[in-house]
Amino acid sequence: MRKPELAAAIAERADLSKDKASQVLNVILDEITGSVSDGKDVSLIGFGTFTVRERAARTGKNPQTGEPLTIPASKTVAFKPGKGLKDAVTK
Repeated sequence: MRKPELAAAIAERADLSKDKASQVLNVILDEITGSVSDGKDVSLIGFGTFTVRERAARTGKNPQTGEPLTIPASKTVAFKPGKGLKDAVTK
């Protein structure tokens, strides 16, 4: 499912116009993005938790030349599914 399809499903189930549902979806995604980019966890009970994880610097190698290189430290987003989502997937 893509974003427009999700907005259409929200519009149908919540009795909203597609434009209003799209706005609501954009606000939700913006809030999640803003919180995670500030280093805060976002927990949606029954759905899952978005967290920021730190990756340490490490050495790798250039696949073309085989020459070693340093991969810098970075941050990434992780998602841990909640019990409700896990149960829905396993049914």
